Amino acid sequence: MELVSFLLSNQIRERAERVFSEHQERILRLLPKADVQHVGSTAIPNSLTKGDVDLQVRVPESMFAEAIEKLSTLYKVNEGSVRTDSFCAFYDETADLPLGVQLTAIGSELDLFWKFRDVLLADDRYRVEYDELKKQYEGKNMEEYRQAKQRFFGRLMKTPEFQRL
Repeated sequence: MELVSFLLSNQIRERAERVFSEHQERILRLLPKADVQHVGSTAIPNSLTKGDVDLQVRVPESMFAEAIEKLSTLYKVNEGSVRTDSFCAFYDETADLPLGVQLTAIGSELDLFWKFRDVLLADDRYRVEYDELKKQYEGKNMEEYRQAKQRFFGRLMKTPEFQRL
């Protein structure tokens, strides 16, 4: 059973920014029209994080298949993740910090990660609530944490701040 643990994002901020910049550059060399964004808790100052870096790569729907092909030359496809006609997850365990790459077609149903980040940055109450949830799962089952996290983001999607994006 995998257990979850957290640290303050500020402790790894410089490393996370370096990983983001490095991989953003790599991705843009292959997909110059992509929108590559730093998402996840390392993109949010003062938040708790598992210590990994998450990127969202947003491409027009017409480029989605090509983007999968090209990103597959850089990263492993995350076979344990959801995969649809407009979403595919990748990972890289060899980066300075563990890296997750979420490829989405712009405007698709899972083109959400940047919105979550923006809401958490815009209203500190949501960041604090999310961190409190994380504290409840410190040292506990990762799958249970992921389910609680999914419920939290489901509620976040109903907020006026999210709806405006």
